[in-house]
Amino acid sequence: MSTRVTVVGIGADGWTGLTEAAREMVDGAAVVLGGERHLAMLPDVPEQIRQTWPSPLLEQLPSLLATFDGYEVVALASGDPLVSGIATTLVEMLGKDAVTVVPALSSVALARARLRWSAESTEVVTLVGRDPHLVARSLAPGLRLLVLSSDGSTPAEVAALLTAAGYGASPMTVLSDLGAPEEARLDGVAASWRDQAVPALNVVAVELASSGARPLGFVAGLPDDAFEHDGQITKRDVRASAVARLAPVPGQTLWDVGAGAGSVGIEWLRAHPTCRAVAIEAREDRAARIARNASTLGVPVLQVVTGRAPEALEGLERPDAIFVGGGATEEGLVDACWDALRPGGRLVVHGVTLETEAVLAHRYAELGGELTRLHVEHAAPIGTFTGWTPSRAIMQWAVTKDEES
Repeated sequence: MSTRVTVVGIGADGWTGLTEAAREMVDGAAVVLGGERHLAMLPDVPEQIRQTWPSPLLEQLPSLLATFDGYEVVALASGDPLVSGIATTLVEMLGKDAVTVVPALSSVALARARLRWSAESTEVVTLVGRDPHLVARSLAPGLRLLVLSSDGSTPAEVAALLTAAGYGASPMTVLSDLGAPEEARLDGVAASWRDQAVPALNVVAVELASSGARPLGFVAGLPDDAFEHDGQITKRDVRASAVARLAPVPGQTLWDVGAGAGSVGIEWLRAHPTCRAVAIEAREDRAARIARNASTLGVPVLQVVTGRAPEALEGLERPDAIFVGGGATEEGLVDACWDALRPGGRLVVHGVTLETEAVLAHRYAELGGELTRLHVEHAAPIGTFTGWTPSRAIMQWAVTKDEES
């Protein structure tokens, strides 16, 4: 496809707010794409083709662009087209060399200006077309959030999530139609936020204040009781060791095989918002529990596959890291994981039985890596005294696949 697209950001002041150069680009284009609101702002240009975005967008956009193959196309967007905007989608579809971006002032910049919040003190979370539970990943007392809303229902959804997570005392401000004559502001507190009519174009500003909630932190090793589980969970201390060796890297993918409560995959996703993970779990009740844990802990993007490995691994995106928390004695499982792993990928396998230890010792002799036994003991009452209560020892095999493999 040889279509080239210039994406022009339009601010709240519309056509008149564009620079002369931007107006010339729009006027001179053979084809202009955009939403109905943006297209209605433009003056008439004889013989110019104007087309609204298709719906569903991602499914139909490639065929629309193919229709204008070889044309010089202008696409209209709100504010900065690379902030949860159409320019990001177009770059992914056409490549960066085929897309030029001319931004206007973004809603994020306008919101920070209204609130006098510095960029350094603010985290931006986009919920445009995304699950509102993503907010939960960023919860920490004193942090400022700017939430880009999907529509007018987002503020109430965010307020409900904050309240359920113990942040009901957080002040909230909803800034709608930023920069437009009808710009408006609503202030309140999450716990008492009313489900009221809010314009679809809005940004939710939150100053996170805990109502007694325990901060979870962003380093691997969340408390075990942060997860809903039936006892089948990689415990906190050995989980931290496993995630450290899996080494989450932005943009990379993890398989959590025999996921149990999903704790390792969830910790991987919490490491960076661009990380991806698949949890593979044979039992349906546990698979449902994994999905609930992922939403509660702010990573609803976790893909949950119900099925038994290695058969359930077929067709999944090739991973950069794999964790096997159980089932390493299953015929063909370790081989399937090793074969699927990308070059430079990391494999971590845990075992607690003699049979699994024998498998891991054999693999260690064959492929190298690290073989570690983890012994964890916790202080507990012994009558009127205190003593150490040991957990089962864990054998951990961690190995990195050669870059040439």
